[in-house]
Amino acid sequence: MKRSWMMGLVIFLSLMSTHSVLRAQEISKETVANVPALTEFHKVIYKIWHTAWPKKDYDMLAALLPEIEKGTAAVVGAELPGILRDKKAAWDKGVGDLRSIVKEYRTAVEAKQKQQLLDAAEKLHAQYETLVRVIRPPLMQLEEFHTVLYMVYHHYMPGDSLDKIKASMEPLRKKMAALNKATLPARFKSKEASFTAARKDLDKAVSELGGAVGSNDLGKIKTAVETMHDRYVTLAAVLE
Repeated sequence: MKRSWMMGLVIFLSLMSTHSVLRAQEISKETVANVPALTEFHKVIYKIWHTAWPKKDYDMLAALLPEIEKGTAAVVGAELPGILRDKKAAWDKGVGDLRSIVKEYRTAVEAKQKQQLLDAAEKLHAQYETLVRVIRPPLMQLEEFHTVLYMVYHHYMPGDSLDKIKASMEPLRKKMAALNKATLPARFKSKEASFTAARKDLDKAVSELGGAVGSNDLGKIKTAVETMHDRYVTLAAVLE
């Protein structure tokens, strides 16, 4: 009887450990701004843009159609990770445009319209780049801050996990310090003043959250987290 009880306990602990590992992997995927289907789609886009299109190889462009349609179907069926939930509207629009372009591509292949096929291939490449820009963080330091904020806002705060919110303060401060030192890419120079002002507001919100955490008042902490999240959204919008 005792042996049976011990065996049951071992099995239970093993199942719990497996569940914890799977949950950790799930959360890890949820916080990575990546869509594997889009990455895989680059293989056929590369063939189009770097070989077939510049050489005006119409036969190759036509032969790539099944691969293009397969890759497009995968992208259409792909789900955005949680951290990209605020990009869903732009992503859905981009995916819709991609489907329309692929239809143009097929029509050109079936009608053997060479110029239309070249045009469709060019548009396909441009639309792929558009989708990449939707999910690619405009500033790495901002995305690294968001990765920590995401867990606090979407997991720890709703779960009233005070200890986990407290443990997130040091990572938030470190990511904010790196963000404060970040330099905008040249394409965003016209937005530098707006970015600097919004970044200052976010920095203040992080400090205010630190004060709220020190009070152990969950209501104050949640209000401070909401403010920090709103400030992050405002800052991210500057770079859209």
